[in-house]
Amino acid sequence: MRERSRAWRAAKCRHGFVPTMGYLHEGHMALVERARANCDVVTVSIFVNPLQFGPQEDYARYPRDLDRDLAMLREARVDAVFAPSVAEMYPEEPLVFVEPTRLSDHLCGASRPGHFRGVATVVLKLFNIVQPDVAYFGEKDAQQLAIIRRMVRDLNVPVEIVGVPTVRAADGLALSSRNAYLGPEERAAAPVLYRALQLARDRILAGERDPGRVKAAMRECIAAEPQVRIDYVEIVDAGSLQPVERIEGRVLVAVAAFAGPSRLIDNVTVDVPAED
Repeated sequence: MRERSRAWRAAKCRHGFVPTMGYLHEGHMALVERARANCDVVTVSIFVNPLQFGPQEDYARYPRDLDRDLAMLREARVDAVFAPSVAEMYPEEPLVFVEPTRLSDHLCGASRPGHFRGVATVVLKLFNIVQPDVAYFGEKDAQQLAIIRRMVRDLNVPVEIVGVPTVRAADGLALSSRNAYLGPEERAAAPVLYRALQLARDRILAGERDPGRVKAAMRECIAAEPQVRIDYVEIVDAGSLQPVERIEGRVLVAVAAFAGPSRLIDNVTVDVPAED
C-alpha cells in the first residue's frame, strides 16, 4: 500500500481515501463517489477494528462480506482496496494509543467508553499506511468526524478531512451496516429516530430555545415505538460537542437507540438565527 501511494505521490496524483469496516451500502458508496469526483486515485480500506468495540459489543458478529464489497468497489472504479488482517494491523499488543479528550465525553463517548480511542488510533494508523491527501467520512457519525478533524489539526497530520451528508432510505432511516441486524418489525420502527430529529429541528426553527423541552418532545416521539429503546437524546454545540443550556448558534441534535440488537445513531445540525 505504501509503495503504491508513494508512486501516486511521485506522479502528482491527488489521492482520496475512504476508510470503512466493510459490508458496504449506499452511504459508503456516496463517500467513494465524492472521492472519485475530486481525486485522481481512490483507495478504500476494509477493516473491522477490534480496538473500537467494547467487551459486550458486536465485534464477532459484525457483518462481513469481502467478496461482495470488492465487487461493489470494482464497479465504482476504485483504484486500490486495503483490507488487512488484524494480525497485520496489530502484530503485537498495542501500548500506544490516540486518546481524545473533551470531544469524546458526551454522546457515544459516554455510552461506549474507549470507543473513540480505538477509532482515533486506527484512523491514524490507516493514514500512516495509506498516506492519502484527503479522506472522506460520513456526517452520520458526527462525533467521530469532529474527533478526526481535531486529531489531524492537533497532531499536524497532512490529510484534508471531508464530511459527506448522511444517506437515508426513503423512510428517513440513516443507512448503516448494522441495519442488517434489524428484523421486519424493528426495521419498520427504526425511522422514528429521524422523525424525532425532524421534530426537534422544526421546534427549534419555530423559536424553541430550551433544550430540555426539545429533548422531552423527542423522547415522547420515540417512546411511541415499543421496538425502540433510547440510549441518549442530546443537543450539543456543533463545534465543541458540549451540552448547551440554551439553543443558539449551530447545534447538533443527536440520538442513539437500540432496535432489537442494533444500536443506531443519527443526527441533524441546526443553525439558529442570531436574535436581537
